[in-house]
Amino acid sequence: MKNLYCPWRSDYVKTALPEKKSGASARKCPFCHEISDTLDHDAQNFVLKRFTHNFVILNLYPYNAGHLLIIPYKHKKSLSHYSAKTRAELIEIATVSSDILQKEFGATGVNIGLNLGKSAGAGIPSHLHLHVLPRWFGDTNFLPLLADTKTISFDLNKIYRDLLPKFQKIKL
Repeated sequence: MKNLYCPWRSDYVKTALPEKKSGASARKCPFCHEISDTLDHDAQNFVLKRFTHNFVILNLYPYNAGHLLIIPYKHKKSLSHYSAKTRAELIEIATVSSDILQKEFGATGVNIGLNLGKSAGAGIPSHLHLHVLPRWFGDTNFLPLLADTKTISFDLNKIYRDLLPKFQKIKL
């Protein structure tokens, strides 16, 4: 791999503006919408399972088939703002979710991670969420890099129907 040094960018990085306080609240958060919506809409919202402190949902903008989000009910942006019980449940759900994705989809690997803050890549930085992303050898290609295009060759509705019974059986 070659390195491209751009020392002129250091001033930009050091003076980058902090995240704006736009007045956005939990009312405008898409995750809070999924929480507050009635249970009757869980299938429409791709909610796979509601636990005591967190819920699991299919990512509407998935990187791969079966890309899950584990989301605490409380609208907070940092792990330290959540209780130990919420954090422990988050990890337990991630553990079980990873096993399900490997068994049901034959994933040969799983990425599990948090993007804390906009500069870390968080699309919704105000509400913490954990990604559980199934991976396979060769699941990346050149299209996103060269053509700014991602090929989606799966149906979220089918994935939801396939995963729902597995998640409904989970007891924590």
